[in-house]
Amino acid sequence: MSHSLKMTCKIGFTYIGTVVGAGFASGQEILQFFTNKGPFGFIAILLASLGFVWLGNRMMLLGARLKAASYEEFNNYLFGPTVGKVMNGFVTLILFGVTTAMISGTGALAEEQIGLSFHVGVLFTLCLAYFVMLRGLDGILSVNSLVVPMMLFFCALIGVNGLAQLVDVSSDLVAVETSTTRSWVMAAVTYVSFNLAMAQAVLVPMGGEIRDERLIKNGGRLGGIGLGAMLLATNLALALEGTSIWHLEIPLAPIIADLGTIVKVLFLTVMWAEIFTTLIGNVYGLLANLETVFPFSQKKWLMLLFAASYMLSLVGFSNLVGYAYPLFGYCGMVTMVLLASRKMPPARI
Repeated sequence: MSHSLKMTCKIGFTYIGTVVGAGFASGQEILQFFTNKGPFGFIAILLASLGFVWLGNRMMLLGARLKAASYEEFNNYLFGPTVGKVMNGFVTLILFGVTTAMISGTGALAEEQIGLSFHVGVLFTLCLAYFVMLRGLDGILSVNSLVVPMMLFFCALIGVNGLAQLVDVSSDLVAVETSTTRSWVMAAVTYVSFNLAMAQAVLVPMGGEIRDERLIKNGGRLGGIGLGAMLLATNLALALEGTSIWHLEIPLAPIIADLGTIVKVLFLTVMWAEIFTTLIGNVYGLLANLETVFPFSQKKWLMLLFAASYMLSLVGFSNLVGYAYPLFGYCGMVTMVLLASRKMPPARI
């Protein structure tokens, strides 16, 4: 594999791994945004995929042209220095909240699905994340290059299983159609804005560090198309189940159960891996910003962030994040409008 193709894959896979999280792996996110829109959910996914390709590329290119070390430069450019500071503080707060939720999620997964202690799951994840983060961006790229192909394979498996059932389920797809054009368009827009507003923590400094615009564009296309393919495959599998899964916390659970024990183990592995990639992506973004404000060493910041997140995960801080997500989504829409409309700075040679 050539160096350029390898880097394109790393960029694209890191993009996918940053956007995809536990909500995606469980199917809950896809159910809420797309499956409940009936057949129009598939059109919404295609629209969202275009948004991921276009706006994700602009975000990384802006990071490259600003030579951004963190999302601070990105928000200052879009909002101006005064409002930009407010947005940076808000993004930092939410990223820390989501980091805490991811840490709590690894403990819950270990406790509920494997039978281990909550603390064992959390501490194992934190130790692994610590050593990955010491490698900086190269560590993030390497982990996502390993994890994302697993995600793609898993989604393909679900999608193929869904296609095999298409012969007699057309009535089910029509039965859940309760959507208006405004509804499914807004679902696509809010899904892209919410995810990219959070992904700025990784995409902006990644663009600032790589700077090769050809690689960034190709990686952005790969990431956006990959996200679209994963969404389509998973949405198809969920849609074929009809309304029977709408009340479940993990809507994919019945589908996984039908595929056997080996696939269930793979599913749990992918769930943990998706949580882990989101976790290290958020921490990478937080470190990039915090190191510009307080001159602590990277190791000290990692220990402080992980210790604080661990303590807050014990008292259910993830509930707070649940209330903050909608607000972050609306702020993300403002960010995406400015990202789409702001004139790009000139390319730097």
